[in-house]
Amino acid sequence: MFVTRWNPVQILAYYLSEHPSIVGFRWSHTQSWGSTWSFLFTAIAFYLALSIFLHLLLFLIVRRDRPVPLGPIPALHCLSVALISATIFAGILLSAAAEIRETRWFWRRSKTPFQWLLCFPLGTRPSGRVFFWSYVYYLSRFVHMGRTFFVILRRRKLAYFQLFNNSILTLMCFLWLEFSQSFQVLVILFTTLVYSVVYGYRFWTAIGLPSACYPFVINCQMVLLCCNLVCHVGVLLLHFLKGGCNGIGAWLFNSVLNGAIMLLFLNFYLKIHLGKKKKVKAETEIERVKEKGK
Repeated sequence: MFVTRWNPVQILAYYLSEHPSIVGFRWSHTQSWGSTWSFLFTAIAFYLALSIFLHLLLFLIVRRDRPVPLGPIPALHCLSVALISATIFAGILLSAAAEIRETRWFWRRSKTPFQWLLCFPLGTRPSGRVFFWSYVYYLSRFVHMGRTFFVILRRRKLAYFQLFNNSILTLMCFLWLEFSQSFQVLVILFTTLVYSVVYGYRFWTAIGLPSACYPFVINCQMVLLCCNLVCHVGVLLLHFLKGGCNGIGAWLFNSVLNGAIMLLFLNFYLKIHLGKKKKVKAETEIERVKEKGK
């Protein structure tokens, strides 16, 4: 009798890409939790309503300059999101490699592996390894929503961009699964990699460790948006040059929503940098006045 001993890497690869639950996954309105349109819109509406209600309630019963103490809860939330993101990144990376290895015979004459990541063949169904991790990523969006409540409780501020961003991203993740949309694998890889770094950094600063001397989180988000923009152009080119990409209608809608998010974020990004420049100029003027006074 032969006993096969797996090393830790093989065990990890099995549970992230070869487990029967992952290989046999199928997006279904009857079998996948949260997979109906009614659930999606109800969840987003509840998230928006609860955020607004909590903001108004605090405005009425708590002094504006007094944040609600939350203890270690925000730090633990950041740690959990960082770990979830790192797990999804590893899972979809291994799963994409396995899917390319097993299905390449079907599309290798028309696409390279990178092109497959950008453009699924027409007729692709939402089943298998990469769609399992796409589903996990969709569910993780509801965990991300928790940060909005921490912002409201600690800063006493209703972040409209955050509300819009979380709602739109959750909707887009649903569309990826519903229409087997192309390009989602690369988006999840880029996003979970950035999230694991960003939320790890937030956990780092939340427990009192030193922060970066520049806007680390905003710069990471800017890099992510630029990568997504480049890949969107790639999808469009492949759609017209390689005979079509699956879920292109959902991709077009996705692109419009991404464009709205990018414009809002760029506006926020420019305000921060312009504000810093004004602050530096003001400090310089004060120093000049002091020098003249001497």
